Amino acid sequence: MLTLKCSVHRWRKCNHNYRLFIIYDEDIPDFAPCSNANLKDFGMVFLPTLYSMVFILGFLGNGLVVCVLVKHRNQTNLTDICLFNLALSDLLFVLTLPFYSHYSMVGQWTFGDFMCRFTSGSHNTGFFSSIFFMIVMTLDRYVVIMHTQKVARYRTVRLGIAMTVFVWMLSLCVSLPVIIFTKVTNDSQQQACSYVPNDAWKSYHTLTINVLGLMIPLLVMIVCYSRIIPILVNMRSAKKHRVLPNNCNMESNLGLSVTVTETFAYTHCCLNPIIYAFVGQKFMKRALQLLRKWMPGILLPSNRDLSDSSYRKSSNMPDV
Repeated sequence: MLTLKCSVHRWRKCNHNYRLFIIYDEDIPDFAPCSNANLKDFGMVFLPTLYSMVFILGFLGNGLVVCVLVKHRNQTNLTDICLFNLALSDLLFVLTLPFYSHYSMVGQWTFGDFMCRFTSGSHNTGFFSSIFFMIVMTLDRYVVIMHTQKVARYRTVRLGIAMTVFVWMLSLCVSLPVIIFTKVTNDSQQQACSYVPNDAWKSYHTLTINVLGLMIPLLVMIVCYSRIIPILVNMRSAKKHRVLPNNCNMESNLGLSVTVTETFAYTHCCLNPIIYAFVGQKFMKRALQLLRKWMPGILLPSNRDLSDSSYRKSSNMPDV
């Protein structure tokens, strides 16, 4: 039986850098690598298109959140501070997408080593800070709903500022290895912006992405919202009453699936303003006031249509 030393040649997008992995079986004398032309052609069209859409929607949505909260900064509370920083995190994230869109389209990095490190660092810092602020907001919603009277006096602006500094510093520290080990490399006579750590830091990056970027946030949200949702439902009800074969096709399909899935995951920065800001009636009123001032000719709902329901008035939940 032949010993399979490695798998086949495969190409995929990882950490927003295109990499070529030449893997071969030395028992095969004339090895011909799998072609990645179809996947590369797909990426050159699909990635710039979706990156551009996410950039436009994310920039407009989060920009509006920032403008509204800055305008009403004299009425800031802990929730507003979290919303403001969540929007800043998403803005930092989406502002890197035009660079990756250009990178995907032309097939090489043309912005130099400094921008390679800066863009990668900003991308990762925005990614982690957005997740961390979502965790903070989830925990804040949980304690407000479950322990309203006990925590009301502790939800101060000073606490919000302290948490903001802590989250941004944590996000920067987590992203520091990406800044250090990302650099411009020559790949097939073309410049690439690549993350090239040693084995130890490669494991660290995998660990942070999966643990800090997925497992912990998912666990926190499942636990908190499994307790919060039944209470909210009751409030509203009371008011209303195998291992796969290793071949070129499989590798190509996996590469395509990873590219599509990772890219669609970026749309979270477009959804955050809707989920965390625009669902709050107080924020909606402020946003509509600002939009009427900027675009007086556009017909928008009046504040009367967005008046607080007696449910919100009678509950102890702070409005966002």
